[in-house]
Amino acid sequence: MCGWNRKEHFQITHTTSKLRSPGASNFSALPKISPSSLSNNYNNINNRNVKNSNYCLPSYTAYKNYDYSEPGRNNEQPGLCGLSNLGNTCFMNSAIQCLSNTPPLTEYFLNDKYQEELNFDNPLGMRGEIAKSYAELIKQMWSGKFSYVTPRAFKTQVGRFAPQFSGYQQQDCQELLAFLLDGLHEDLNRIRKKPYIQLKDADGRPDKVVAEEAWENHLKRNDSIIVDIFHGLFKSTLVCPECAKISVTFDPFCYLTLPLPMKKERTLEVYLVRMDPLTKPMQYKVVVPKIGNISDLCTALSALSGVPADKMIVTDIYNHRFHRIFAMDENLSSIMERDDIYVFEININRTEDTEQVIIPVCLREKFRHSSYTHHTGSSLFGQPFLMALPRNNTEDKLYNLLLLRMCRYVKISTETEETEGSLHCYKDQNINGNGPNGIHEEGSPSEMETDEPDDESSQDQELPSENENSQSEDSVGGDNDSENGLCTEETCKGQLTGHKKRLFTFQFNNLGNTDINYIKDDTRHIRFDDRQLRLDERSFLALDWDPDLKKRYFDENAAEDFEKHESVEYKPPKKPFVKLKDCIELFTTKEKLGAEDPWYCPNCKEHQQATKKLDLWSLPPVLVVHLKRFSYSRYMRDKLDTLVDFPINDLDMSEFLINPNAGPCRYNLIAVSNHYGGMGGGHYTAFAKNKDDGKWYYFDDSSVSTASEDQIVSKAAYVLFYQRQDTFSGTGFFPLDRETKGASAATGIPLESDEDSNDNDNDIENENCMHTN
Repeated sequence: MCGWNRKEHFQITHTTSKLRSPGASNFSALPKISPSSLSNNYNNINNRNVKNSNYCLPSYTAYKNYDYSEPGRNNEQPGLCGLSNLGNTCFMNSAIQCLSNTPPLTEYFLNDKYQEELNFDNPLGMRGEIAKSYAELIKQMWSGKFSYVTPRAFKTQVGRFAPQFSGYQQQDCQELLAFLLDGLHEDLNRIRKKPYIQLKDADGRPDKVVAEEAWENHLKRNDSIIVDIFHGLFKSTLVCPECAKISVTFDPFCYLTLPLPMKKERTLEVYLVRMDPLTKPMQYKVVVPKIGNISDLCTALSALSGVPADKMIVTDIYNHRFHRIFAMDENLSSIMERDDIYVFEININRTEDTEQVIIPVCLREKFRHSSYTHHTGSSLFGQPFLMALPRNNTEDKLYNLLLLRMCRYVKISTETEETEGSLHCYKDQNINGNGPNGIHEEGSPSEMETDEPDDESSQDQELPSENENSQSEDSVGGDNDSENGLCTEETCKGQLTGHKKRLFTFQFNNLGNTDINYIKDDTRHIRFDDRQLRLDERSFLALDWDPDLKKRYFDENAAEDFEKHESVEYKPPKKPFVKLKDCIELFTTKEKLGAEDPWYCPNCKEHQQATKKLDLWSLPPVLVVHLKRFSYSRYMRDKLDTLVDFPINDLDMSEFLINPNAGPCRYNLIAVSNHYGGMGGGHYTAFAKNKDDGKWYYFDDSSVSTASEDQIVSKAAYVLFYQRQDTFSGTGFFPLDRETKGASAATGIPLESDEDSNDNDNDIENENCMHTN
């Protein structure tokens, strides 16, 4: 299988793999499914059984064994010729097979009509090299002498003029198709000297007049076999939101890029951590806008949990630490499906409360590097948490508050032997750690181990007794009784403060600009400095546990335990498929331009976020439809595996044409480029209908096999090739003799001669779309 990665500019790239020997399979790593699971009968769509994801290539009956054939050795069917994979070039092979099975274009090259139209002087072309190399390849494929050929010379020529295709990385098949069509057009452009054309706006003129003018201007600079076969015309309407200026233009196109309907909502699984330390975290499944903010997540979670949205802080926890702490206005697209999202309930207003501060707290386990050294390190464990703490604290008070927050999973024994002598003696680090003012600084946010001297001279810190340090005003949580030896709110103070040894020490890790002030006096006063303190995943309070004390008193299973809300069982309804016509309707839907892509209004003399609408005016003999399956955003890159239901025969496009003089435009499918896999890896193949025998075949690099119509419509379909029914002739020959080519424009409106210039519009009502022959 062709495994591939993505570059930063989102272009699909391919990791280099070994060249495949003739006849070897590309897909040994792919899961197998039966051909029936890919059955896609257009007239029986409800009976399809197409997998939602991780689907793979269908299996087909081999047409030949496809060892390389010497000329005259075998009597091969013309056109049923595979293409060797030169090293992750399946994207190119798929594109070539689709173009090869486009009858008008192939007949043009097989009959050598291209030779008299080669344009060697076009500065925008490739000196005719692309056209000549493509012609040679097509002649080999349709000679009937070979079961497969190696397109090395053609790839070399493409790489000369398009360096992005010169290597052996996987590229996007549609991007190569766009380059080939443009390159062939410029190499075969019949216009030797392109005149300057002054573009004009409609200015209220009839669409018929403006469209005809636009097509005439296009033909003055662009006139080739590619224009004859693939170019159409669409109408673009822009409306200024300020002055209501309407701008109408008609522009040619070579293929249609159709967006796929996307879900407006997505589901996220999150964990809500309540303020009550005795309450287990609860997992929720929330429905949020696909394009929304963190505040939308909080609003949705509030509706399910009853916790006010303004009392929530959303975090991403990874590897026992806070990977991110989100602001309310951040985009939800920054949350990936695999992220562990924890939402913490807080009891303060972050903007108004000046007496308390929210501190990220992480748990660390200390260890010695070896028995021969006094230096220790630490590693993170358990789930971190957020805690609202008074800015002014004594060291003892801060310890008790932290211990109380963990009372659900810190085990306390009431045996008298553990209150004094049975605890292992643990040499605690002083609160000031290794840095001044009680700050312990680490090198980078990702550095989670520290080397600290084992200070033999430091004294074991003791907790005052309950009578000496009663802090009922700081209690949080509920009044449940102790269960299974776990600490409760009522038992925490009495039992924990009875210990003469502390279970952990704490240090503030300053990875940002946060400061913590420690006043070393009899009260051991600690103040979190509001001058620089900010809630940030880079700064946290670390609680350091001795391994023996952690093993004895910290219940990791209880710490990881959570409950599930009924919303977790919610399964959003899935639409099994969308029709091709739904995509076309979405293409012609009015939209507002983005702030990064404004339109310059000639009336306002300023850039405006105008509304834009595209309409189809005329269609070409061969309509290329690109399904926009790859979705890119700042944080997300994904492939849409939506099943698009497209007809094999009788695609009627007349309902989408706004040209009142366009006749019926019915198309039959002739080729499909498939992409199997996702953004992280994939493979290109092609289905194509042979113009000579009218049968469908499956092209997979050097192998060719028979196929049936019910295998063609699948989630893998990426680029569709349709040929207009009125352009078929016999076996598919499309007459392209320049002498018989009329003056009719692709607008579907024939140019009037001097003799019939006075005829009314009824004379042209029966003209078909975009006749170019």
